[in-house]
Amino acid sequence: MIPFLSLKDVTTLHGEEINEAVSRVIKNGWYLQGKENEKFEENYSKFIGTKYTIGCANGLDALILIFRAYIEIGVMKPGDEIIVPANTFIATILAITETGLKPVLCEPKFNTLEIDDDKIEELITRKTKAIVIVHLYGRIAYTEKIGQLCKKNNLKLVEDNAQAHGCIYRTPNHRQWITGSIGDAAGHSFYPGKNLGALGDGGAVTTNDPELATIIRALANYGSQKKYIFKHTGRNSRLDEIQAAVLDVKLKYLLEDNAHRKEVAKYYIEHLNHPSVTLPDTLPYEQNAFHLFPILCTHRDALHVYLEKNEVGTIIHYPVPPHKQECYKEWNILSLPITEHIANHELSLPIGPTITVKEVSQIVNLINQFS
Repeated sequence: MIPFLSLKDVTTLHGEEINEAVSRVIKNGWYLQGKENEKFEENYSKFIGTKYTIGCANGLDALILIFRAYIEIGVMKPGDEIIVPANTFIATILAITETGLKPVLCEPKFNTLEIDDDKIEELITRKTKAIVIVHLYGRIAYTEKIGQLCKKNNLKLVEDNAQAHGCIYRTPNHRQWITGSIGDAAGHSFYPGKNLGALGDGGAVTTNDPELATIIRALANYGSQKKYIFKHTGRNSRLDEIQAAVLDVKLKYLLEDNAHRKEVAKYYIEHLNHPSVTLPDTLPYEQNAFHLFPILCTHRDALHVYLEKNEVGTIIHYPVPPHKQECYKEWNILSLPITEHIANHELSLPIGPTITVKEVSQIVNLINQFS
């Protein structure tokens, strides 16, 4: 069996150091808001390239906290519009509606699967306050055009970096940015299956805005900056010390692990050859974090079953797009053909830091023989 991703094997890669880190936390007897959080936040800020990292409970909370903080500051208010890609995991949308803001869905480009920067401007109104970009599958979603639209219309740029730890953006003049440092604020998820994954749920916000960072940290701690004094109506959303210690270990190896993902992706790109399979653009190749390796297949469901029968794990991301979900039934009548096409044809192949070239070769051979 070739699993889609073996979390046990991923943890074993750095198991000795992870065990030491967990044991250290247990022996210290301090489990929340301690030195492990401080250390990880400092190191993650250095890695991302921002002044501030605020750990929180998960990636959804990270995005909610960003919007809550902007509302507290007065930059946004309930009913304001947020432009967001229609092709995304539902958490991106939930964070907007949770805070009383209005999502405005924008189609992706078919060749990149990321938000179509040519379709954003027509969606901007006087009520628009931000553009959310989602670096989906570990691909860069930012473009210079998006940055110019934000500047021109005085909009906040919020990054959903849940799937793109270590993804790189290079400007036309060759400056380099790590995703999570490009916008005004970014939400990160450390769900176990991510490129930088914890041993449970975890998340963070990164930003260079000191006021935003201060308010987010308070909101994540019941709304408190001082014990038993509550300036905001907050929530309990904290990254625990064990997860922070584990993440700090794995952060050291993130680029190395991503490099292996790139080698796997390169093999897929160079050897997959089936008339019903389309590969989305992977250029610029070196900038992609390859959290997932999505393909589009005209016989997706049959290929999915075929690979499962041949003991290869695959996952469909995502079979029902947000605007077709029951929880957003008011959107069910919307027609977003590109998003819907992707939902009907996408299949993610195994990729990760532990899969071997031999296993990838087996998968490629199976797909190329599919009939």
